[in-house]
Amino acid sequence: MTTETLTQDDSTFFNSFFQKKPFVHFRAHRELIAAIISGLLILAAWFINDSISSEFWITIHLAAFVIGGYAKAKEGIQDTIANKELNVEMLMIFAAIGSAAIGYWAEGAILIFIFALSGALESYTLQKSNKEISSLMDMQPETATKVTKDAFETVPVSALNLGDHILVRAGERIPADGRIVTGITSVDESAITGESLPVNRQNDENVFAGTVALDGTITVVITKPANETLFQKIIKMVQTAQEEKSSSQLFIERFEGTYVKIVLITVLIMMFAPYLLLGWSFSESIYRAMILLVVASPCALVASIMPATLSAISSSARKGVLFKGGVHIENLSHIKAIAFDKTGTLTNGKPKVTDFYTTTESEKKKIMAIAAAIENESTHPLAQAITGYSSINNVTPSLNVQQVRTVNGHGVTACIEGEHWEIGKAAFVGEHEAAGFLDGISNSLAREGKSLVFVKRDNRIVALYGLKDTIREDAKEAIAAVKKLGIHTIMLTGDNETTAKAIATEAGIDEFIADCLPEEKVKNVKQLRKRFKNVAMVGDGINDAPALASANVGIAMGSGTDVALETADMVLMKSSLPKITNSIKVSARMNRVVKQNIIFSLGVILVLLASNFLQVLDLPLGVIGHEGSTLLVILNGLRLLK
Repeated sequence: MTTETLTQDDSTFFNSFFQKKPFVHFRAHRELIAAIISGLLILAAWFINDSISSEFWITIHLAAFVIGGYAKAKEGIQDTIANKELNVEMLMIFAAIGSAAIGYWAEGAILIFIFALSGALESYTLQKSNKEISSLMDMQPETATKVTKDAFETVPVSALNLGDHILVRAGERIPADGRIVTGITSVDESAITGESLPVNRQNDENVFAGTVALDGTITVVITKPANETLFQKIIKMVQTAQEEKSSSQLFIERFEGTYVKIVLITVLIMMFAPYLLLGWSFSESIYRAMILLVVASPCALVASIMPATLSAISSSARKGVLFKGGVHIENLSHIKAIAFDKTGTLTNGKPKVTDFYTTTESEKKKIMAIAAAIENESTHPLAQAITGYSSINNVTPSLNVQQVRTVNGHGVTACIEGEHWEIGKAAFVGEHEAAGFLDGISNSLAREGKSLVFVKRDNRIVALYGLKDTIREDAKEAIAAVKKLGIHTIMLTGDNETTAKAIATEAGIDEFIADCLPEEKVKNVKQLRKRFKNVAMVGDGINDAPALASANVGIAMGSGTDVALETADMVLMKSSLPKITNSIKVSARMNRVVKQNIIFSLGVILVLLASNFLQVLDLPLGVIGHEGSTLLVILNGLRLLK
């Protein structure tokens, strides 16, 4: 993967993005056009065979050789020189030349035609795998409307700095990652998340480069440099995915060089051994050696994996799931256990008020208003949840708060209208009185894993808040779906035993491990790998990154931290947990297709080899059988694009 920084106006983007296969769109069309012309020349020679001289007939086939085989021959020779290793392309060149040498010009030309056609299909597969992501380059604006003190200024997106304000009008694409500071709009995020339905975005919510503000004008403050936007991360992830090959692909590539040498040695033996030992004519031995050269080439075997892998990665990216390599999508269906972080992964990551009790119903709204007014002075998550709860219940906080004093880690005190108020933990307001509040309701809430905040007026507790980090709406569905696949589920959390048990029970998790520090999460993931062999870890925070790296497959939530996104092997762009199950199914389907392709291609090679030794296979049928199998495995892999 290139180490250069990618920016919006980077003129070298396509060279860096397509690296080993530059200008793949043009190449796919060029190879297809060359293959079609080669096929038409072969067809023309067949039609006019009786009315032309043998020299002209050979010339037409020679043209079909050159036009159809140039791209593959060039690639094979360059790779052989660069890697100092023979490859399938060179084997096909030898087979075509050998066919022509013994007078089978038409068969050699057909071999080149079908080989060129299969090459065009492989390029098409790579083109399709890039299409969804590379098309985003056209979607992302090159300029932005910057808000200055006096006016609006149109500037290149690459010139925007952190903290700059930009104006995005209805119908415009958002040029950079940022946070809305004014305005409300519906945003089409399909290019990023794969979700077709627009989402509403308003003050303090994040928006991403390349998405569209459908209605309403918004002002956005820039929160990410142009080269660190979510869009750029997607590009980098796809680059990595295209370059990082699965273990099956790596095995085939290592096997290919050795296999080619074995085939060439066997062909040399075949040219002379039957003539000397079995009484075949020398021409028959040469003929059978050329058929062996054709049918033994592992073209179909080599094409069994990469088209299927790229198709699966492309299809997943279109649905909002990014894999960083073929090895990860291959491994996913082998997972036997999944470990989930709690906060921000299984839960929403922010506490919410789930229960509110007061001693007198008539003062309920008054107490709620006073508590909100006092807690409004604090930035603590529990304080913000209490303030938000009042807002939901249409209660306006009192404004005459005086003598506010925060006792870190315990609570807050204040005076309102001559009354002394205390809000905080049981130990802060008085444990004995807190335990007996409303016949011990606090004990029941504590058993449910809820955080307790008491409200005390003068010397008497008058209210109790029960707060909890609530389960994500899709978490239960995702856990149930994963368990149906026979996968064991575990929750790793830094929370105490009581809270962990309550969340695990509600989510349907098989087991949980509480009081986990980041290093303990790593230790637990390693222990799980000993128990289950293949383990995935799902997380979103900085503290999850070591565990994500320790798992066989690390899965990051798209809304997570940059560290988690960089460390993970797979990213859920919409932070949708049910997509894990869908991805496991895609992985299993891809592995099935790869297995089908390998078995089929090896089977065809064995049948053709046996038929050749039994002298029942002629060269035309050998060409059709061998190259036809290559086309079939590529087309089978392309099914994963759906």
